[in-house]
Amino acid sequence: MTESAVPDAVRRCATMQVHHRLLDVVPAYADACAAFENRTFFRQVPARVDVVRIPVVVHVVWASAEQNIDDEQVHSQIDVLNADFRAANADLDRVPDVWKPLIGDARVEFALATRDPDGRPTDGITRTHSSVPAFGADDAVKSALTGGSDAWPAQTYLNIWVCQLTGGIAGYAQFPGGPSGTDGIVVTHTSFGTTGTATAPFDLGRTATHEVGHWFNLRHIWGDDGEGCHGSDFVDDTPNQAGPSRGCPTFPAVSCDNGPNGDMFVNFMDYTDDACTAMFTQGQVERIDATLTGPRASLLAAATPGGI
Repeated sequence: MTESAVPDAVRRCATMQVHHRLLDVVPAYADACAAFENRTFFRQVPARVDVVRIPVVVHVVWASAEQNIDDEQVHSQIDVLNADFRAANADLDRVPDVWKPLIGDARVEFALATRDPDGRPTDGITRTHSSVPAFGADDAVKSALTGGSDAWPAQTYLNIWVCQLTGGIAGYAQFPGGPSGTDGIVVTHTSFGTTGTATAPFDLGRTATHEVGHWFNLRHIWGDDGEGCHGSDFVDDTPNQAGPSRGCPTFPAVSCDNGPNGDMFVNFMDYTDDACTAMFTQGQVERIDATLTGPRASLLAAATPGGI
């Protein structure tokens, strides 16, 4: 198997692994997460009206030439994020009719930064030649001291690291409330964008969409309780679901007595193949709103019409 192969063609997200690690080692993180999940807090947050454009920096960390993805692959991913978070993706027609009224436009757009933290012109892409052939979910890729690339200020930028991840991990994110020096998302280069090294079935940019969803405090649609049917993603308009979906299920895929419509496997926060995910719900957009007017409110000031 080459480094770009996709083991078992299963999307593996390590966000919850990172979440539990931070709960163990950063006491303030647990308190912050508890505050964000207070339902009263979310009910008190007014809905945003304006579209917000978030400045992005993509840190390409590479050990082999294959991992040093080109600018076109980076730009293709930004295009996917913009389509998916505006409900403007061309594949919305794959959403079963019963769920189409629930489709949510997050009113969030993304643009590669035009100024670095020191105010100098930039194309929004950094490149770091590393001696580390592959990284895990321990955040080593986020520090120059461990072979990675340091974050730009998280209060101003969405940091995206692209590298080779180990263990079949497609990507991971840090929920709001964690350390600023590790804030952002990480995506393995073979699941990033739609060109270059992007490899089917995760070659349409939906891993980054999924991880940015986590960065906005969205949870996995099945609630991360194994197969117990008792977990929650804290969103009212997503059906209860036993566990992650695989491949491209056929509608309806029923679990947890959620018939007749079954699992919302077309949701970006499931594990379905890229070609079979297509939507956020309005309830998920409400959580994104709460995050942008709460723990990530500093980005609203940074997100000027022209970007940074």
